[in-house]
Amino acid sequence: MKILQVCPIFPPLPKEFGSGVTQVVYNISKELVKRGHKVEVYTSNALDLERKIGKKTSSVLVDGIKVNYFPYIMHYYTFFLTPSVISAAKRHLREFDIIHTNDFRVFQSTVVHYYARKYGVPYVLQAHGSLPRIMAMRRLKLIYDVFFGYGLLKDASKVIALSRVEAEQYRGMGVPEEKIAMIPNGIDLSEYADLPSKGSFKKKFGIEEDEKIVLYLGRIHRTKGIDILVKAFANIVEKLHDAKLVVVGPDDGYLGELKALIETLDIGDNVLVTGPLYSRDKHEAYVDADVYVLPSRYEIWGMTVLEAVACGAPVIITENCGVAEYFKDTVGLVVKPDLNHLHEALIEMLLDHDKQNTFRDTSKSVIKKFEISRIASKLEEVYSAIMARAHC
Repeated sequence: MKILQVCPIFPPLPKEFGSGVTQVVYNISKELVKRGHKVEVYTSNALDLERKIGKKTSSVLVDGIKVNYFPYIMHYYTFFLTPSVISAAKRHLREFDIIHTNDFRVFQSTVVHYYARKYGVPYVLQAHGSLPRIMAMRRLKLIYDVFFGYGLLKDASKVIALSRVEAEQYRGMGVPEEKIAMIPNGIDLSEYADLPSKGSFKKKFGIEEDEKIVLYLGRIHRTKGIDILVKAFANIVEKLHDAKLVVVGPDDGYLGELKALIETLDIGDNVLVTGPLYSRDKHEAYVDADVYVLPSRYEIWGMTVLEAVACGAPVIITENCGVAEYFKDTVGLVVKPDLNHLHEALIEMLLDHDKQNTFRDTSKSVIKKFEISRIASKLEEVYSAIMARAHC
């Protein structure tokens, strides 16, 4: 098959600089290339929300994936306006057997939708949690949906839901049940075959060997619930003087408030904010963590949970994370996204070493269910069924 993946951002080193969506697109595309498919990506030339890769349209190979970068002239968050993608779609879109659009309210998907309909090329839509009209710009999101979004959903051959919550979101937007495929995100376990030695992270950052690490790794944004975690952690410091909260990740508009909260609670000596870490440095943090916490108020999935489990770290996840339905009572605890429940879970996890060890022991068998080869097989089945119907 010749497959087109569409997403707003796809940096040249997606494993290191990519967002959750980017890493998902990269992992699945790399696996599809291994299976003999030809995969291209249409994306903007954004490295992230602030920096550009270059000023001109260019194509590069990333692990066998042909990535086409189209320069953007303006953007609002991940809505990158890339006019040159229009002429590329007009000339080349009919060459593809199937299209997989990633993210919902993005310019590239809107353009591809128009030409996919015009040329009769089937496409799959994967919203990655972007369907709800929540947080900022709700009115603009509604306007987009009226003019483009509902049509994008209506004309999709299939939509991919990561969890039961997202499946319900599709239904709420009028997508019929038979068009919804439930396929979770996957992870390339070969990247976790040779993990760092335990203690490497602590040694690098001057943390004592007997200190317990509570790890958060991800974007520093209020939606992630880091404020809840910091307050819950402040409540346990009096009981557990040897606990250290480690916050890893890039600032997404909340770092200033986070540091102010840490200062107000007077727990600065027990908190380490490292900034973003990548590749082996990131794995070192997971390996040394006594518990990894994803305290999100809203999270349609949670790729960092897969990463933590692949490194053998016990986890605490809020029930608002889509991944929670797959991991409850197997490799960690699932709690309500509030101070009291998170506080109790932290105490339970840090003091119950038998529970920690049980979760660590089951992590290898549980994470195998999310091996990228299994996820790619499910997607191949969806693609093949769509193409078979298209050629009837």
